[in-house]
Parts: sequence; structure tokens; C-alpha cells
Amino acid sequence: MKATLTLALGGLMAISASQSQAFTQPTHKRIVQDAIAYMERHPESTEYAKLVAAAQAAGYSMEQFAEEVGQAAYDVDDFADTFLCGAITGDCVEAPVWGAGSSIVKYTSYWHFQNHTRGGDAHGNDLGGYNYDLLTVWGAVDNMAATWLRGDHLDDGEGGMTGWCFFWSCNEDSEYNSYGITEANYRQGSHSHKGMYEDFEKMPFQPIDNMGQHWYNEFWQQPTAQTLGFVLHATDLLQPHHTWTTSDLNHSGWESWVEDHYASLRLNDDALVSDALNSFTPIPAHQRDIRPLLTEGGAISYSQGGMVLSSTAAADREQVAKIVIPHAIAMTVHVLNHAANRF
Repeated sequence: MKATLTLALGGLMAISASQSQAFTQPTHKRIVQDAIAYMERHPESTEYAKLVAAAQAAGYSMEQFAEEVGQAAYDVDDFADTFLCGAITGDCVEAPVWGAGSSIVKYTSYWHFQNHTRGGDAHGNDLGGYNYDLLTVWGAVDNMAATWLRGDHLDDGEGGMTGWCFFWSCNEDSEYNSYGITEANYRQGSHSHKGMYEDFEKMPFQPIDNMGQHWYNEFWQQPTAQTLGFVLHATDLLQPHHTWTTSDLNHSGWESWVEDHYASLRLNDDALVSDALNSFTPIPAHQRDIRPLLTEGGAISYSQGGMVLSSTAAADREQVAKIVIPHAIAMTVHVLNHAANRF
């Protein structure tokens, strides 16, 4: 363990209450809506006409389509797809009891990282996801979770892994086969075995680009506004905490600040988005793997946004926000341009 916390539960709750998750859900939704609005203003350089045709064919106005896709990007943080089971109790839950208002509102958030501070992971991904044991930067919330969840395993369904056994009894109330469904979906060509998910403090969670690729595959097989929106939650890659990889270090304050200042700082400014578009390599029409594009977004937030982990100064936050939000919008435009050719 990186540190042993001796805080009482009340202290844990006090710390967690100051944290938040990824980009806030309203920010995720607005990034998507601003990307569609940008395409509308620039139909000559985007696939907006095809997007309109697809939306109308599905019975949407463009306002309704933007609402539907944006809401789906918002909804990913609410997924009930990841349960961790207590080492002693065998109780499988989707969030810690102290998680309300924290960066760990639900355990599904652990799939929303891509660690640019390290190389490949145990699964064979070029960049791994959240793994407490291998974090390069961390804070009290990371330590708190690893202490609280020590020895807990990922729910792998009835008859799977169990907690500690007493008097030859191993009680467990499996709620959802998170290993057999969620982890399998997010594996995306990498390899896993259940032993990787026996102890939370050493779990190598799959990275968020694999999550985005899973939903893009689902979209490609059966195009819907909802699955497309699920893909676009991958703008978490432009949130520096998700590429430096920590649940702490001003996580909440930064995200709330971005939401509060999004409009006043005009973070969706056309000129900023237009410049940001040139930072990405468009997805070739014949290619279905969008992960190279998503990883480019992660590289931008990692290289340009690290100061918000240590600084709360408004000037520093503004500097980073004017980089990462326009790039998140631009990355979304690139995905929508490619997706428009599938409808």
C-alpha cells in the first residue's frame, strides 16, 4: 500500500465529499452539443449534412438528436455495470458507502482512465487504465479506496470468485457478472484472467479507449444516437486527471470550475476548436478502430494539463481549460465525422 490511512469513517466521508467524477456530466453533454453546433456552422468542412440526413431519417430534429447523443454521453457515469465484492462480507456493491459526491460515486468510473505516465499494462494494451498498485501520482482518495477495498474482487457472477470462507461457508450475493460482461466488452483484443481482479489494490482496469471502442463497435453494428453518445464519453481523455491517473489532486475543484466557467470563458470558441481539429489525425474511412484518435486526445491532456493537479489558481485553470475543452470538442467532431458515414 502507498500509505495506510487511519481515518475514521466520518473523516473518509469528509475527504470524499470534496471530490467529483471525470468531467462533470453536464460538461460531457455540452461538449457533444457544442461539437454538433460547430459542425452546423461549418458544414463545408464537416459531415454535418450526412448527420442531418441520418437524424431526420430516424425521426429526430437536430435539436433532439443533439440532446439524445449528449444525454447518452452524460449517462455513462451512471452505468450499473461494475460491482466489487467484499473480501469478508461477500457483499457485492456498485459504489462505496462513502462515495456520494466523490470521484468514486460508482465503481464504473475506474474504466475511465488511460495512464500516460506508464507504458503497457498486464492485458497487453499499449497504455493501461487505473491500477492503484502502479499509480505514479495519487492522493488521499486513491489511498482511501485501496484501504477500504483491500482484498475485494470484481463480481464475476454466480459460482465465481468468493470472499474469505468461514466454517466452510463462502457467502456471496453476486449482483452482476462484471468480469464476464463489462470487462469482457472492454477487453477489445487484449487478454485477461480472473486472477487479475482478485484484489482491488492490484486490479489492472481496462483503459477508457477500449470502452470507447466497444461502444463504437456496437454503434457500427446497429447505429443509434444512444450508442454513439456512449462512445463520446471518451472525452474523459481530455481531463488531465484521467491521463495522469488519480481520483484525487484537485479532481473535484477543477471539474466544477470548468463547468462553472465554461460559458464565461467561451471554451467552445470556434477559433479554438478549429485550431484544435488540426491536432488530430482523422480516422480513415476504411478504419473502424477509433482508439488512435482517442489516444491522441489523451496525449494532449497529459502533456498540456498537468498543472491542474497541483494548482488551483484561476489563471492556471483557464490556461488548461482553453486547451482541453476545445480539443474535447474537436475530438468529438472527428468521431462524428467518421460516424456520419455509417448512418
